Amino acid sequence: MSPETGTELKIVAARLHRVRMPLVHEFQTSSHRKTFLDHILVELEDASGAIGWGEIASSSDPYYAPETVESCWHIASRYLVPAILDRPWTHPDQLAAVWSKVRGNNFAKAGVDTAAWVLFAEARSMPLATALGGTRTEVVAGVSLGIEPTIDDLLTQVAAQVAAGYPRVKLKIAPGWDVEPVRAVRAAYSDLDLHVDANGIYTADDLKLLQELDGFGLTMIEQPFAPRDLLTHARLQRTIETPICLDESIETVDDLRTALQLEALQVLNIKVSRMGGLTPAREAHDRAQAAGIPVWCGGMHEFGIGRLANVALSSLGGFTLPSDVSASEKYYARDVIEPAVVAVDGVVQVPRGTGLGHAVDRALIEANTVAELALEPEQE
Repeated sequence: MSPETGTELKIVAARLHRVRMPLVHEFQTSSHRKTFLDHILVELEDASGAIGWGEIASSSDPYYAPETVESCWHIASRYLVPAILDRPWTHPDQLAAVWSKVRGNNFAKAGVDTAAWVLFAEARSMPLATALGGTRTEVVAGVSLGIEPTIDDLLTQVAAQVAAGYPRVKLKIAPGWDVEPVRAVRAAYSDLDLHVDANGIYTADDLKLLQELDGFGLTMIEQPFAPRDLLTHARLQRTIETPICLDESIETVDDLRTALQLEALQVLNIKVSRMGGLTPAREAHDRAQAAGIPVWCGGMHEFGIGRLANVALSSLGGFTLPSDVSASEKYYARDVIEPAVVAVDGVVQVPRGTGLGHAVDRALIEANTVAELALEPEQE
């Protein structure tokens, strides 16, 4: 039976690699500052010896989401990977169903789900983007800039990204770092595709302040309020013309259905990690597209493995806004893939090679690994 007609796959071994990579530039959001990242790389091997790689791109601290590197390591090694070892399957969504009893823990699920998709694409001798149903050959990339010590420092960072050809710049904002930085950037770049991201730091008491941002021609205001506060998002959206984009609020397709019903968003940020993998991310894309909501792919400063998965997802037709799939060099002096992700005039090519379409640099992974675990099926 050919792969196209449903070749059965079976994962016979798995390895988890906790890898630490320094950032080329410190990054600060409304909740924390980071100089390096620890991500967990998931390696799944099937009976033929083929390998599928995924990335658990959780934060080290529970600020963006409840999960941490430690919690993801526990969930992946104790529940997710053992559940799929030595289990026959023909499509990745069957594996997601196996661990459906595990509540939440979407970052951990995302790394394993992505690795299964890559293995699936390898078995079918096709690019990951094709396996997902993507049709785009290139993806327009945007960049995300953190909170800087001064507005002049921010303008320097914006200038560097504009010079690199990126057509969209996202600014992180927080109380005390919002209207004036936006005003300065807009004054310097009147035509720049500009949007802001608050990571849920504001409250209903800040409605008037956020309404001030409506005059700067922003593409969107991303996640101004806490994840579950959909009512205040809807309230703000009724009073401004700038589209509200939801990020942390949408962990499941059911969350998206609720937000659509409340008219709490006009744009959706789909993050593979936040939603639990490529399987639910693709479903969210389909749901948003049917509702006429434009989507873009957000990032978690992924290493090359997760970045390539984001590029593949962004090849789907509904991703009409620039996605956070900028070049590897923006974050890492050397990436865990060869060649690195490259952006030319703000555009990233969708890989056409099998699976991820890039080689994985095992030597670099080993050199930066701080913990490793091998998992095999239990012997009867």
